[in-house]
Order: sequence, then structure tokens, then C-alpha cells
Amino acid sequence: MTLMWIALLPLAGMLVPIATARRGRRYCSLASAALPALALVLMLAQLPALSAGEALRASVPWIPTLGLELAFRLDGLSLLFNLLILGIGLLILLYAHFYLAPEEPFGRFYAYLILFMASMVGIVMADNLILLWLYWELTSLSSFLLIGFWSHRSDARKGARMALTVTGAGGLALLAGLLLLGDMVGSYAMDDVLAGGEAILADPRYPIMLALVLLGAFTKSAQFPFQFWLPHAMAAPTPVSAYLHSATMVKAGIFLMARLHPAIAGSELWSVVVSLVGMATLLYGAWFALLKTDLKGILAFSTVSHLGLITVLLGIGSPMAVLAALFHILNHATFKAALFMSAGIIDHEAGTRELGRLGGLKTAMPVTALLTSLAGAAMAGVPLLNGFISKEMFFTETLETPVLAGLSWVLPVLATIGGILSVAYSLRLVHAVFFKPARQSPPKAPHEPPWLMRAPVELLVVLCVLVGLAPVLAEGLLGLAVAAVLGEDFAFHLAIWHGVNLPLGMSVVALVAGAAAYWRHADLRHFHRGFRPVDARLVFEGAVQRLASRAGTGLARFEGGSLQRYMTWLLVASLVMGGLGLSRMSGLTGALGNQPIDGVVLLGAALLVFGGIATAVTHRYRLISLIMLSVVGLVVSLTFARFSAPDLALTQLSVEVVTMILLMLALFFLPQKTPTESSNRRNLRDVVLAGTLGLVVASLNYAVLTRDNASISGFFLENSVPGGGGHNVVNVILVDFRGFDTLGEITVLALAGLAIFKLLNRLRVFMPHSDGEGRVWSPDRYPAILTSISMALLPLALLVSAFIFLRGHNQPGGGFIAGLVTAVALILLYMARGVEWAQRRLDFPYQPVAVAGVGIATLTGLGSWLFGYPFLTSSFGYFSLPLVGKFELATAMLFDLGVYLAVVGATLMILANLGKVTTPHRPAKESAAAPPSDTPKESS
Repeated sequence: MTLMWIALLPLAGMLVPIATARRGRRYCSLASAALPALALVLMLAQLPALSAGEALRASVPWIPTLGLELAFRLDGLSLLFNLLILGIGLLILLYAHFYLAPEEPFGRFYAYLILFMASMVGIVMADNLILLWLYWELTSLSSFLLIGFWSHRSDARKGARMALTVTGAGGLALLAGLLLLGDMVGSYAMDDVLAGGEAILADPRYPIMLALVLLGAFTKSAQFPFQFWLPHAMAAPTPVSAYLHSATMVKAGIFLMARLHPAIAGSELWSVVVSLVGMATLLYGAWFALLKTDLKGILAFSTVSHLGLITVLLGIGSPMAVLAALFHILNHATFKAALFMSAGIIDHEAGTRELGRLGGLKTAMPVTALLTSLAGAAMAGVPLLNGFISKEMFFTETLETPVLAGLSWVLPVLATIGGILSVAYSLRLVHAVFFKPARQSPPKAPHEPPWLMRAPVELLVVLCVLVGLAPVLAEGLLGLAVAAVLGEDFAFHLAIWHGVNLPLGMSVVALVAGAAAYWRHADLRHFHRGFRPVDARLVFEGAVQRLASRAGTGLARFEGGSLQRYMTWLLVASLVMGGLGLSRMSGLTGALGNQPIDGVVLLGAALLVFGGIATAVTHRYRLISLIMLSVVGLVVSLTFARFSAPDLALTQLSVEVVTMILLMLALFFLPQKTPTESSNRRNLRDVVLAGTLGLVVASLNYAVLTRDNASISGFFLENSVPGGGGHNVVNVILVDFRGFDTLGEITVLALAGLAIFKLLNRLRVFMPHSDGEGRVWSPDRYPAILTSISMALLPLALLVSAFIFLRGHNQPGGGFIAGLVTAVALILLYMARGVEWAQRRLDFPYQPVAVAGVGIATLTGLGSWLFGYPFLTSSFGYFSLPLVGKFELATAMLFDLGVYLAVVGATLMILANLGKVTTPHRPAKESAAAPPSDTPKESS
């Protein structure tokens, strides 16, 4: 369970800043760091087990039928990434405490940041492909919130949308790739996938799967040609940039390639694609980092470049290349996070990040100058710093790689060019800010920040120096990580000096030529101006707008705003598909033949046909059409009763009453008669289409009813009593076998009732004085007969409702029917005495009734967990009492009570509010003629 706590504590920590924000920033900051710090401590406590070569695992079943578990693993690779995620994350929380302005919503910022932290922890610890993807998408959503945190800025909103669009699209490709990968292996468990490398490589679907998985990895890690989103994500606050875009999020794609390396690497396709994409990304990022004038812009493009470097190493795929990739992940996270935070300090204390307004800050900010210089030197690969060692290893692997065997010199040459550009932009970053004289004064007088704001940078720079001087310090951690990636132990030794060799010469060339490139920086900028400038944000926004425009044009061809056209296409499609099915049948009548027909069946069929035709013919006379429709509903109810379906008959009858009341209330506000809108030609078309479709549906129905089709009804009939303890099979299905469906249905019903209630709550429609043809309404709005009958029927209806509810498990009835009966009885009272009169006596809101119903049904399902059974498992027993005798009690009755309350609450929320109308003031003469009445001004 320790692994579960490591994975879930940061997720729970998201709620802490929301709950403590009102206690002040200091308290909120300390409280927000508590759970991530505890997760880090718990993870470090697993080091002895990991050092012994174990890979720790923990899992809880979630959706076993889909092969999905809450399964987590902790091995060397996840340990390495978790140290970066949790360790640097805690430093970022400390840094953000001083960086954010006092008026910023720091509670919300911390919540977003910790949500992202929890998502990344979930990715690196997931032991199931689908769980990994779920956390993967959560990183996209949380990074969207963080990048767009300053939502008042246009660049932040656009950058957030761009990042979400690119990484979200990549996430969909990744989902398809992981599903395909799981299908190839036969399991989504990580151990099974990692052990199935040979079968995966031999599968003919391997290229498609690899392309989909790499799309997900390349979009998340900003690899060419998806590198454009990362620099525009720099509109986020600097703590976000330091965390997401140097140490964590952009390394999610790198992690994915490392995690799946034993399963999907090893082919020539992998080596060529991954290596070339990584090299293109390395050079692209390095070139534009040299040209940018904004500090975060330089760091953003340099991040793209270093991610490309790591990708090249993973593409090469040899054990030493994997080691170099993991080592550079560690090194890059330390010096790049330090540089981002230094850039934030400069911006915070000088008021700008533009190189043109910065310069000579070594005097005003000497400590920051030293820290930035050391971190920049590590990024450039200067000896005695950690970046030098991993870059030397990179040069070595490009010389020894079998990729592009016939052009083996290409990768080393390109790697050297990348190293030259890296030295140039690192030197420019440090020299232009701290040592070069400023051309223009910054907006603020620069000075050193508070020590605690600078402390995270100091710690990271110390790590850069220590690892650079004594790389053996990182061997233990890297050994565990490499073993997790390769699946076996790999002996190695890190050292500063490897003698005079070609990689050392490449480093010397990079340092000297990089310094020269910075010296001739003006010439490089002049060369770049010869090319047409391209703003990736404008290109992306234009592409999105063009796509939306074309989609709108294409949609307009099908969606012209005509409901008749939509229905026509729907019916035509149904007609074609149904007709094709019928055409393939050898005969319409099946082996069962026809059932006998008697006079009652013929009469019911005739009434049904008459009601249906009359509803269509009189549809412009709304009240008459509604009466004809009620005939159809009544005959359907009788049909259910005739063919031994009493539950359906009761339900249909109750629903029919409620529906008629609803339609009558709606018709009150509509004209009683509508004008003729359709031509005879259109009417003929509609008659032909409806008649033809009716014949096809009737034929299909006839074909099904005359054949002996296998049905699941036998299972429910056999298991209704032993499995659900009820003789009413329909009710047992609703509250037991298919209880989850019923829970979803009443939840939707309650939500619909709440939505309609909010729409109608403040709606006040004046009751018209007369109808559309000038006839004055009767002044007697509350007929005495209706009033008297409603008062007598209410207790009787409630008694019947209770009876139907209690007998529902073994006889026709149940919570749904009982709820409708109760609702109808109460609505009758509203209709007879008016809304205000009824609400004064029924002084309770209906919203909590519906919500309580859904809550009771849900809690009934959760209760089964307490006894170790699946959700919504019911139980029953038989008991005896004196005078009462033997009786049955089932937990399904509580679930049925929830259904009852949800139906009553939702129905009354809709109908009672729809019945509210306000009576307009009548002329005095007319009012005097009206008989006195004590009825209220509101009526139903």
C-alpha cells in the first residue's frame, strides 16, 4: 500500500491549497508542500528494496473486464523521474511563494501545480497502459490550466490552447497506439508488454503502432515537427515554465520512450525515425535559441534542443546511449530548472526579460550572476560541470552508432554543430545579462532577491557542480534506472577524464567555435533576416481557423436548420438499412407462425391505428391531436396488460398521465391552432416516406416475432428468486441485475429536473384573458368538483402508491411506478387548488427530494463495498413476526426508495413550476362583474 500512498498523496494534496488559501500565503504554502513532501519521504524509504534489485508493485482491481487496474510500480526509472517531479516540485513551491504577486490567487495556482505533479507521478508509476494514458491526459489538462493561469493575457490563452490542442491530439494517437500494443501482447499490464518485445517486433502491425506511440511522445516532448508549441507556452508564470517545461511535462514523452524501450525499440525503423527526429529537433531548437532576445524564449528553445539530444540517444538505443540519455535527463533538469528560476528572479527584480534592457547586472546581483553563470556553463557542456559529462557521452555514442551506417559521419557532424550552437546561446545568455553593458536601463533598479527565493537555485547549482566533479555520486541512481530500461544490470563507470580522444576533440571544437559564433552573433542574425519570418502562433491560429471554417462549410451542407430535412435523412437511412436486411431474408414468416387473433385484439389494433392517424391528421389542432395521442397511449397500456406485462402497463399508464399533464401545461402558452405550412407536394412526400418506413418496420417486427430467437429472459427467470429474492422479474432486473443502469437513469432524470427547474424558476408567463378566437376564460378557475375530488383522492392515491411500492419486489409495482402515482396525485392537487395554495401546505422544496433519491440509491450501492461485494450487490432475507408471519426484507428496497424519491422530486420540479402563471389585472368593470373569490392570484 505504500506505493498507493506515493501515487495518491499528491493527488489529495491538490485540495490542501484550496482549503487553506484563506489562512494566508505562508500557511497555504507550507500546507501545500506537506503531502508531496510526505510522498517523497515514502519513496526514499523504498531505496533499500530497490537497491536489492526489486521492482515494487501494488494494484487494486478497477475495471477488470477492460483489463484496467489501479496498478503502480516503483523501479529505477520511476525512482529517477519521481525524484525530479517531487524534489524539483517542492523547490518550485518554495520559489513560487516569493515569485507570485500578493494579489495573485495563489491557492488556485498551488492547486493546479500539485494536480500536475500528481499527474506526472501517476505517469511514471503506472503499471498499466490504460492507466498511464489516463494520467497522460490529466497532465495535458492541468498544464493547460497552468499555462493559461494569467488568463487576462492573450498570449497566455493562445499558448494554453496551442499546447492543449497539440498534446491532446497526440494523446488520442497515443491511446490508439497503446490499445494496439495491448492487443498485440494480449494484456495491458506493463510487465507483459515489456516482456513481449520479440512478438511485438514480429507483428505486422508494429509500424502502425510505433507511429501512433511516437506521435504521442513527440507531441508531448515537443519534437520536430511539433516543437512549435513549447516556446509559446512560456506565457505561463516562470515557476510553471521551470517545472513543466524543463523538469517534468516535456520529459513525459521521453519517459514513455524509455519505459517502452524493451518492447518497441530494437528495430531499424525505430533507430532511424527517432534518431533523425531528435537530431532535427536538436538543431532547430539550438538555432532559434541563439536568435531570441527574451530570456525565457532562449531557455524554451534550448529546452527543445536538449530534448532532441535525449531523443537521439534513445533512438541509438545501445546500453551506453540509454545511460547517457538518462544521465542527461537528470543533468538537464537541474541546470535548466535553475536557469528558468534565475530568469524569473531577473524579471522579478529588474522588471524585464529582454536582453536589450538588461546588462551589467553582475554588480547589482553578484550571487545571481554566479549561479546563472554556473548553470549556463553546465548547459554549454563546460568541463567540471554535470552537462559536460553527459554531452561527452552523447558525442561518443554518435560516433559509434549503427544508425545510417552508410552515412555514419552525419550524426557526429550534426551533433558537433548542435554543441557549437549550445555553447553560443549559453554564452550569450550569461554575458549579455551580467557582463555586457546595458544599452537601456531596465524598468526597475535590480537587486538580489530574498534568500529563500534564491535557495532552490543554489541547491540545483550545487548539484550541477557536485555531479560534475564527482559523477560517481549519480552512479547508484543511474544504475537502477538503466537496469529498469534494459531489463538487466549494466556495468558502467562515470568519470571526468577519458583521455585524449575524438569526443574530447568534438567538445573542444564546440567550445571554441561556440565562442566564435557568439562573437559573430550579429552576422548570424543578419543571415537569419534573409529568410521570411514565420510566427508559429499565427500559423497555428490560422490553421485552426481554416479548419473551423471548412468544417463549418461542410457542416452547413448537411445542417441547414431544417428539422424536417434532418428527420428525412434519418428516416431514409433507416429505410435503406432496414430494407437491405429484409431483402436478404429468404422468407418473412418464421417457423413459429402467427398467433391467433380474437375480437379484442382486432379492436385494440383498430383503435391504435385510428389514434395514430388521427394524431397526425389533426396535428394543427393541438388540443384535439393531444386527445388522440392519449388514445394511443391508453391502447398501448392495455396491450401490455393483454400480453401479460402488468409492470409495463402500470408504468405506461402512469407516464401517459404525467405526459398529458405536461403537454396540456405547455399547450396553454401556445396557439390552439397552427397555420398550414406544408404544400401538398411535401405532404405527399412525407406520406410516402412514413408509409414505406412503417411497412419496413412492421415487416421487421413481424419477422422477429415469428422466429424463435435466443433470449436472455430465461436467465432472469431462473435467477430472479435465488439471485435477487423477488418474484417480480422486471423489478429485480431494475434494482438488482441492471441496477447500475437504473442509477444512471434516475441521475439523468434528477439533473434534467434541476435544469428545467432553474429555467422555469423565475419564468412568469401572464395568463391570457381569452383564447385565440376571443372566447373569455371562465372566471371559475378552481371548479368545486375538481377541488373536492382532489382532496378525497390524495390520501387514497398516496395509500395506493405505498402499496405499489411495498409489493413491487414480488408483484407488479416498484419505486418508479409508485413515484409517478404520488406525483400525479400531488399535481392534481396543484391543478385543483392552485400553485400558491398547494405550496403553502406542501412547504418543502422538491430539489432536495430528487437529490436525496439519487444519494440514497448511490449509498445503497456503496454499502455493498463494506462487506466486500461489488458495487450495488443486493442482499435479502426472510423473517417472521407474531401476527405478521413470514416476510422478506431486501436491501433493494432502499435502492427502490431512492428511485421513488428521484421520480417524485424531478416530476414535481418540472410540472409544478410550469404551472405558475400570473393573472393580469382586469379592467375594473370586468372585475366588478366577477364573483368574489378567495383564490390567490397565481394559478396552475
